[in-house]
Amino acid sequence: MKREIVHTDKAPKAIGPYSQAIRTDGMIFAAGQTGIDPATGDLVPGGVEEQTRQVLTNLQNVIEAAGSSFKHVVKTTVFLRDMNDFAKMNAIYAEYFGENPPARSTIAVAGLPKNGLVEIEAIALIP
Repeated sequence: MKREIVHTDKAPKAIGPYSQAIRTDGMIFAAGQTGIDPATGDLVPGGVEEQTRQVLTNLQNVIEAAGSSFKHVVKTTVFLRDMNDFAKMNAIYAEYFGENPPARSTIAVAGLPKNGLVEIEAIALIP
């Protein structure tokens, strides 16, 4: 089994000892992305909608760097700091995964890195 580390400058650098993604045996396991702008290292201004858009852009860039696309994502996990933001997050999420979306779990959490509002991780197939 080959295990390849995936890295792109189009997504934030890891804030700890983890990889942006691992590519192995036809699959990509992407670490959770937050609403951090990779150019500044800071959370994007605004609320959960702006952060969700940045999260999904970051995640898309990681998955594309690994050789796949959102079309091949099979599972995501969404972590929300406040479940009252579910509808706002869901509307932005639908823009990226509208038709035939992947399986998904959404979990409310006590906190996220840099006090973010949303984090999303994904598993994708390599076409």
